[in-house]
Amino acid sequence: MKKQVSIALAIIATLVAIAIPSAFAPQVGTIRIEPYSEGYPDPIMLSSPATFNISVQPSADPTCSPHIFLVMTDSCYQGLTGDVTVDWVDGATPDLTITTWHEEVNNSVKVPPEAGGIGYTVASLQSHLATSESIWYAFEPFLGGAMLTEDKQEFTVTLDSTDPRMLVYAFGKVAVDDPPTCPGPTAPFDNRVPPTQPGLVVPELATILLAAAPFGAFALYAFKRRKA
Repeated sequence: MKKQVSIALAIIATLVAIAIPSAFAPQVGTIRIEPYSEGYPDPIMLSSPATFNISVQPSADPTCSPHIFLVMTDSCYQGLTGDVTVDWVDGATPDLTITTWHEEVNNSVKVPPEAGGIGYTVASLQSHLATSESIWYAFEPFLGGAMLTEDKQEFTVTLDSTDPRMLVYAFGKVAVDDPPTCPGPTAPFDNRVPPTQPGLVVPELATILLAAAPFGAFALYAFKRRKA
């Protein structure tokens, strides 16, 4: 009997030891950007200017120091005809103009480096962009430093490129203590958008259909010949 009690206590202790770190683990992956894409070209594609909303799940409400993370293909970068802008106030004057971009070729690297271990691998980003070429990324504070909460906040991204294709992610730092206190500027980022749920800016639907038209005509021609 004593042996059974000892075994039961050991099991309980093990479960408690596992549960405690989980309870206090950073709420990584609780930032939500909507609408989002699970993978090009489905299910959501937004042409520029693209309007999104951002919020956070209850377990990480509030999340401080929001930073936008934009990732584009090399073709998109080379085709830029103007600066990428982000607006979250009135839609009239851009609140953020992005002029600095960083290129990364190594698909095993995590970016952005400022996010430390919770960054995204280049290979994952390439997969979402449906490309094998290098990527270009920008990482900037946005929303005027407003905390992310369960209440959705709207922002608009404008991308002018001859070959637009860009992912939209966000990072932040989960508030600590009660009442919530924002971590300091040197505290690491510990929250992000899930890797599989980025916003996606692509060409306008009309452009996609126009590009696909020759392939559709060829397929129809081949089908008719086969029927004949």
